[in-house]
Amino acid sequence: MTTVIDGNQVADRIRDELAACTETLTDDGVTPGLATVLMSDDGASETYVSMKQRACGELGIESYHDDIDPSEPASTLLERIDELNDDPSVHGILVQLPLPDHVERHEVLRRIDPVKDVDGFHPENVGRLVAGNARYKPCTPHGVQKLLAAYDVETEGKDAVVVGRSDIVGKPMANLLIQKAPGGNATTTVCHSRTNDLAAKTRAADIVVAAAGVPEMIDGEMVSEGSVVVDVGISRVEADNEKGYELVGDVDFESAKEKASVITPVPGGVGPLTIAMLMYNTVKAASVQSGVPVDLP
Repeated sequence: MTTVIDGNQVADRIRDELAACTETLTDDGVTPGLATVLMSDDGASETYVSMKQRACGELGIESYHDDIDPSEPASTLLERIDELNDDPSVHGILVQLPLPDHVERHEVLRRIDPVKDVDGFHPENVGRLVAGNARYKPCTPHGVQKLLAAYDVETEGKDAVVVGRSDIVGKPMANLLIQKAPGGNATTTVCHSRTNDLAAKTRAADIVVAAAGVPEMIDGEMVSEGSVVVDVGISRVEADNEKGYELVGDVDFESAKEKASVITPVPGGVGPLTIAMLMYNTVKAASVQSGVPVDLP
């Protein structure tokens, strides 16, 4: 029988433990602070930011937010980041992606103080992750690790395939899976748009992490019996229902479920963990910067 992972349940448990960490910090006079910056009119980005702000409120994390008109020059955003870097009440800084075409993403990510880079995208933090000494693990890949651990999915010695090579999910996911550490020690292959015979690669895997951003590209014919299937993708596709659309992942859930031993749904799988791990990184950042130790989950 296939186990369908409940991401909301795992995220709730992590948040409960983080609430205790936040209480430890506030008892010592430290209120964790997360600053979000939005330079976009994109509706999805606005929704993501509001979800992060709500999560902060539930955990007692101070939330700061800046909206910058997307027509403003890049210097406006960079100057605001400088101000946040210098603000001791702000422990974490998150610039919501994507950015306008005239703003160079890598310049923005480099501008954030690495100690406040709770997304884990600054080159220094990327390097630390690859070296096996991560300051902050990127939220979605870290969330996948937490899900697998919660459901006792062993990664050590397994063949894992990550479909997608983005800086946000694919690359850090592969790096975490190969680390000589809990949640790692897997033999990991990264597949992408230039991969020959993708289906052969995914069928040979014990663990498949789909993170390509292509709706339902992986179906039951592309996974092996008893494999673990983690679906990071989420897309809105037309549907004959009241909303006119439905949310789907990179995996055709129904057909893959027939083969998989463990599978994540969309929505309700990986998604809740992304925000939970952002809260985790923010609490960790407050602990690191204040010197007040906390027992992170």
